[in-house]
This record gives sequence, structure tokens and C-alpha cells, in this order.
Amino acid sequence: MPEMVALTGATGFIGREILHSLVGNGYHVRALTRKPLGDEKRIHWVLGDLNNKTALHQLVEGVDAVIHCAGSVRGSSLEDFVCTNVDGTSNLVQAAEHQAIKPRFLLISSLAAREPELSWYAKSKQMAEQFVVNYSARSQWIIFRPTAIYGQGDKELKPVFNATRHGLLPLIGETSNKISLLHVDDFVAAIQCWLAMSVPVNGIYELDDGNEGGYSYESIAAITQEVWGRPVRCIKVPISVASLVAKINLTLAKIFHYAPMLTPEKVKELQHSNWLCDNSPLLNAMPDWKPKNSLRSALPQLF
Repeated sequence: MPEMVALTGATGFIGREILHSLVGNGYHVRALTRKPLGDEKRIHWVLGDLNNKTALHQLVEGVDAVIHCAGSVRGSSLEDFVCTNVDGTSNLVQAAEHQAIKPRFLLISSLAAREPELSWYAKSKQMAEQFVVNYSARSQWIIFRPTAIYGQGDKELKPVFNATRHGLLPLIGETSNKISLLHVDDFVAAIQCWLAMSVPVNGIYELDDGNEGGYSYESIAAITQEVWGRPVRCIKVPISVASLVAKINLTLAKIFHYAPMLTPEKVKELQHSNWLCDNSPLLNAMPDWKPKNSLRSALPQLF
């Protein structure tokens, strides 16, 4: 079992959960941070970012494993996403490959990488994956493609679920569109299983909660209605309206120099009809992992 783990993205929603899990399971962690933070028990913070090659070499020096969780989900051009998601991954992989004993490497990607034509974000994730596959051909590497991850500290899906407490489920696209979901605890458990493997597998693996057939927005409305004990209605945002708002937001972002979340590219992602996962390859590769949280069981714990 690895003893020292390097972690990027440790201050974000998913990264924080990974960090706490690693420390709780006895690992020593070297974590990258943009802001100065004081070291804690079993945690050593390395000041820098994914473009700081000196910091990255310090981050990965002598570690047993690297977990690359950092990434950008906001941007006004493909170049914005490439800078962090592709170039940052390239810098980190090369730093790891220059170690005398190469650490095993985990890239946390996204299910969006399966559909690179949909958005700048999806394309950048697919490009990052390809770099890991090509550059790390002789190393121990794995790529996780989780679907939409939710949990207590989530700022994207939690507001949507909160709206269902008031009887509304807003959506872009058709109510019959299919998505998969994954609770952050189950995602962290998959990472722990990977770390515990004496001979880790290489490959690209999708992850979700194992709910057969995933979820349609109609089924999410039905589940939330059952959990909250009140009617929940699907409210469709017209594509024309969402696209117009996204175009305005993108224009303003370029004028005022901020990184937008809602763009025309993001609208394409949100209205895509099939975001279903196939867990079976990962279950075969890591038989000790099995997701435990369904939306129905986890939803009451979010609030």
C-alpha cells in the first residue's frame, strides 16, 4: 500500500473529500495549493499551481502515488480549458515520469470526455486523457471518468436537489434524457480501493452509483417527491432561452474577464440525451469496490 500520496485539487469539493479520506486511512499527503496554508498532521502543503514546474517536482518527489483531481470547469474558450486541463496534466505527468521510481498515477477525468465534440470542457478532458495514455505507456496509470458527483459540499447539483424540496426540478433538455449519478463517498471509496491494490490495473473506467438504467429527470422528480413527501414538477427551460442567456454570459465574460460556467458549449452538454455509465469494467477490475449510495438513500443526508 502506498504511504505517501501527492494530490492536486485538494481545496475543491471532491479534492477535500479525497484528502480527508487519505488522512483518515493513514496516508501521508503532499497537496498542491494556490494559497499559503499551514501544514497539518499527515498533510504537507506545496505552494504553487499546475503551471509551476518547480512546485510540481516538489509535489511528486518520492511519492508512491499521484492523484490528479485539479481541473477547470469554467472558461470562455477552448484555450482557457486547455491551459489547466491539458497543459497542467502534461506538466504533472512529466514531473512524475522524471522520478527515479515512478509513482502510480490516477487522472480524475469526466464522463464528458466520452463526448469531446460537445464542449470545450469535454474536448480538454479527452485531450488530457490521451496525453496520460500516450506518455505513461510504461507506467502504472488509471483514468476515472465519474459521472455527475454530488454530496454535502457540492455547489452544482445540491442547489438543483434543494429546488426539489420546494417542488421544482429545473432542467435543460427532455425529461426523458438519461443521466447517471455518483455520491462523493462512493467515488472516494473507489480511489481507496485503487490505492490498496498491490498490482493496480491500467485503463479508462466510468463510475456511477450502479442504478440500473441510470436516472431520467422524470425518475428524479419521482424519487425526490417520495423523499420530501410533496409533489415535484419538472420545469423545462427552453433551449432558446438557455442558449440566449449563455451567449450573453459568454460575451460579458470576455468583456469583464471572468471565467463563465454557463456558455453555449455548456448548454450542449446539459441537453445531451445520454449520460449513462457502465460500471461493469471497473467492478471486474476492482472487485472490492461497490457503490453503496443511491439517490433515494443519500438525498435526505444532503440537507
